[in-house]
Amino acid sequence: MTDMTQTWIGLGGDPALVSRISVVARPGALQARLPVRELARVCVGACALAAAELGARRTGAADVPGVRVDDGAVATAFVSERQLLIDGRAPVAFSPLSRFWRTADGWVRTHANYPHHRARLLSALRLPDSAAPEEVAARLAGLPALDAEEAVYAAGGLAVALRTAEEWAAHPQGAAVAGRPLVERERLGTAPGDALAPLGGDPARPAGGLRVLDLTRVIAGPVATRTLALLGADVLRVDAPGLPEQVDTHADTGFGKRSTRLDLGRAADRCRFEELLARADVVVTGYRPGALDRFGLSPEALAERRPGLVVAQLSAWGSYGPWGERRGFDSLVQVATGIAVAEGSSRRPGALPAQALDHGTGYLVAAAVLRALTERSYEGGSRVVRLALARTAAWLTYGAETGAKSGRRGDGATREGRAHDEPAHDDPGPWLAERDSPVGRLRYALSPVSFEGGPVDWARPPGAWGTDDAVWA
Repeated sequence: MTDMTQTWIGLGGDPALVSRISVVARPGALQARLPVRELARVCVGACALAAAELGARRTGAADVPGVRVDDGAVATAFVSERQLLIDGRAPVAFSPLSRFWRTADGWVRTHANYPHHRARLLSALRLPDSAAPEEVAARLAGLPALDAEEAVYAAGGLAVALRTAEEWAAHPQGAAVAGRPLVERERLGTAPGDALAPLGGDPARPAGGLRVLDLTRVIAGPVATRTLALLGADVLRVDAPGLPEQVDTHADTGFGKRSTRLDLGRAADRCRFEELLARADVVVTGYRPGALDRFGLSPEALAERRPGLVVAQLSAWGSYGPWGERRGFDSLVQVATGIAVAEGSSRRPGALPAQALDHGTGYLVAAAVLRALTERSYEGGSRVVRLALARTAAWLTYGAETGAKSGRRGDGATREGRAHDEPAHDDPGPWLAERDSPVGRLRYALSPVSFEGGPVDWARPPGAWGTDDAVWA
């Protein structure tokens, strides 16, 4: 799992470039039974190297700049939603109905942070909208975990039964996920190569001048597009008017971006979207597979209308297998894939020290997009990359198995690159910043993506959700 070279090769990169990465190891960062720190290092390191490579391509530099992966910066960024303060107020994390519940034969975890998911959960359990957590607990206590899972999903809600890694491996979706690469890459069409405009300025922002349509929500996708914005891309997030984002979530992942609302079911808004697409370089989608197809937004349809486009498709469970069209979140994927068992006790399931599947996959999405842009500049064609939280989970749990066999555990150093130890990670202060924004005074985590001459902060703070015009800057 933690092999940086294999991950970089999986992104299509030259393995010789991995030597450009140096690691600052800090004991205590992202401590867990599973090798979470290594996963985080590799994801961030691959993203930073992809950014440095694209920057060298656009500046004509003879060498790719050196990349620095600091455990402190990585650990702080992987819990950015917890580090955020808005006018001194801590963010709201999970709602009262998003948690583990005992069932008749085990455990189930629900996700009900959004009002429509809460309503569907209660409907599946035949409870009124006013139901208290105690009523939900009583109802679930009388159901087998798998029955609860199926009933809630059938109602359009989100619930997953606790499984061991072995049970997940035997599940048809687990088997389907395990058979796929971490990053699926595909070239479509024969559009000519795009040399990209020469890059200048200080700091170097390798994605400068590129336009990104952000059709993602919650954490993983927005982390990817937040990173592309850090690197200079003009990122425009597009949401449906009827699906407002939570204020805290949007503030955490909205740095560097603008945010607009379009109803793709309306002719005028659809026309506006097509105008945006006609000038876009990248589209990142994070809705469940197939959800956008009715609007002609499948990767193949997008690439046909905009030759040379790079499309990144992110999902929870993958776009294949019996769960291919299911919704999902990091917390639920942890429960299904055995991570919650590995991190728990005999009394209760546990969780990773961060929503590492979301954050890690987000940086891998950004890395895949950056590498696709570099490849496109040489070879042409449209590019499609696909990633799934469940595939990242398989990567993490597989790393635990191989680490146990080789004697390595979750507190080791990345094998590739230069590494040196620093003091323990016990204070996130060096990797936090403050600034004013349209939504208030923010304290926030800086990006862990770092390379020589690169940016250390976003050019703009987040604005309020959905308040920008649907135009390119």
